Amino acid sequence: MTTIARTPENLRSSARSVAHVATEFEERPMAQDYAPNPNLKIWLDGKLVPTAEAKISVFSHGLLYGDGIFEGIRVYGGRIFECRAHMERFALGLQAIRLEIPWTMDQIVDAMNDCIRANNTVDGYIRLVAARGPGTLGIHPFRCVAPNVFIICDKIQMYGPEMYETGMKIVTASTIRNHPNALSPQLKSLNYLNNILAKIEAIDAGCLEAVMLNHEGYVAECSGDNLFIVQGGRLRTPATHCGLLNGVTRRLVLKMAQKRGIPAEETTLTRIDLYYADEMFITGTGAEVCPIIDIDNRPVGDGKPGPFTRQLIADFRAHIKSGEEML
Repeated sequence: MTTIARTPENLRSSARSVAHVATEFEERPMAQDYAPNPNLKIWLDGKLVPTAEAKISVFSHGLLYGDGIFEGIRVYGGRIFECRAHMERFALGLQAIRLEIPWTMDQIVDAMNDCIRANNTVDGYIRLVAARGPGTLGIHPFRCVAPNVFIICDKIQMYGPEMYETGMKIVTASTIRNHPNALSPQLKSLNYLNNILAKIEAIDAGCLEAVMLNHEGYVAECSGDNLFIVQGGRLRTPATHCGLLNGVTRRLVLKMAQKRGIPAEETTLTRIDLYYADEMFITGTGAEVCPIIDIDNRPVGDGKPGPFTRQLIADFRAHIKSGEEML
């Protein structure tokens, strides 16, 4: 067997190859400047500060070990979208990792609204993060001085606008989802390396999303989104016991389907179920509801967004405009 020495030149060549793929992909229509916005006001530990002053210690366990949780939350029309559902999940996450913060959930909501106003946000995205603060270089969590909580309110565009009209292509990743008994996907922890490895596979394949299977080989979710299919007029999505995050938008879609009288089930799906699907779409706070037209170089249905998908996208957008909370 021939082996290739891992020389500095080989590593540089490999890095150039990866950089070429990334650059080529980013030249598509959704390319944008990814540098942080220097003009934002960030809420950090009780104060609004400029981006340049929003700093935490390099000794933070959130940074060193991914010891913390987060929420991604949409802002539509200056309002926090499905605020109650997000705050309930945030509170449960804090409880699960035994991280106490010196603010109530109502105070955090007030802080998010302060951040919205400070940044003149009409339609945008909030990233709410609670991280275990500075401590020792060991992993002992209760030697940390105090937690850090910060709120970023900015714009987000997961996918180009054309993908919501014509659909997007995805692949199945070889990276499996974390075993739910090791680190439950229900917990939105700061450690997203599992998802990032699958995302790299998607990008290498010229896509923006990848399906992740669980430890038993069943469909779990995508690297950053939940997955739905339509088969024979029935909406199907992996059940939470398959190892996935019970996303807020996922729950909304199930409720909207119920209101429409669309039969829906949370079940166990195999990879072949995806290949047999009549329609497919993904859901997420950032992604909203986006149609899938191809998986692993196999067209989904007729290769166009289907009627159930289009109806649920329309219902989702109508719900946004209503300003009401459904969950």
